[in-house]
Amino acid sequence: MKSSPQPNQPLVTHIYTADPSAHVYEGKIYIYPSHDLDHDEPSNDNGDQYKMEDYHVLSIDNFDSPVTDHGQVLHLKDIPWASKQLWAPDAAYKNNTYYLFFPARDHDGIFRLGVATSDSPAGPFNPQPDYIPGSYSIDPAVLVDEDNQSYIYFGGLWGGQLEKWQTGTFVPDAEGPALDAPAIGPRVARLSEDMLTFQAEPTEISIVDEEGKPILAGDEDRRYFEGPWVHKYNGYYYLSYSTGTKHTLVYAISKNPMGPFTFKGEILSPVIGWTTHHSIVQFGDKWYLFYHDSSLSEGVNHKRCVKYTELQYNADGTIQRIDPYPASE
Repeated sequence: MKSSPQPNQPLVTHIYTADPSAHVYEGKIYIYPSHDLDHDEPSNDNGDQYKMEDYHVLSIDNFDSPVTDHGQVLHLKDIPWASKQLWAPDAAYKNNTYYLFFPARDHDGIFRLGVATSDSPAGPFNPQPDYIPGSYSIDPAVLVDEDNQSYIYFGGLWGGQLEKWQTGTFVPDAEGPALDAPAIGPRVARLSEDMLTFQAEPTEISIVDEEGKPILAGDEDRRYFEGPWVHKYNGYYYLSYSTGTKHTLVYAISKNPMGPFTFKGEILSPVIGWTTHHSIVQFGDKWYLFYHDSSLSEGVNHKRCVKYTELQYNADGTIQRIDPYPASE
């Protein structure tokens, strides 16, 4: 008999998983991770070590039940426009349809965002023949708001190519802003009613400090790097993301889903491995953080494992910082 998942321990160990997007569908928790391949090639800042070719869907009935791997739900070979690297995905439900949003490099090596659909949260997913027009970079995260308007957040630096899109077109040799200039922010766009296109061109989200001043590019403790996620709590939109080089998850809040967002603090302290990528979901009366580290491979950055832990708010709406390796364990 399979055991139930334990906090701060790998959800599954039979495959390497990362970048978990968790959602509650049909009364269960469904997790949409990326699938790291088991290889021993070296790492670089361009992310070439992350060669992922397919997606699996995981689910749990509750935290006392075993994890189900629903198997491969989408493969690179089934996506006409994509050439490689199916990185971090997300899912959404609308129009009686489940949508899987994912990044991949097109045949020119430029990251784009694609969509695949299913009538089941467990897949399999059928990809659209082309990527979302006007899309670029990586790490899509979708929020379906209470008014049924959907927003897609995305973007990642370095391997994610976001700094190469500062002019609105792809500039292969573009670099990021000066360290004393405002940091590059994630992008947001309203999605069309059918969830397959942008209603308008994506805009850059401004992340500011408590005084309303933009977070600067040299502020590696707070600046945006990749892995956006937006959830709502007590009337506020919470934008959480990875800082990249400092290996932490942090968050900012806003009354507007398109920002600006005011920086608030750290959610998750550094984990084993280079990247941190996460999601936040409510299940029952509790909130949970899903994240990954490289503990299963003893620190190999492209052999990661998805984990979860409970997330708690303070009375003022701030999030309590989480230690991924509590001493009691």
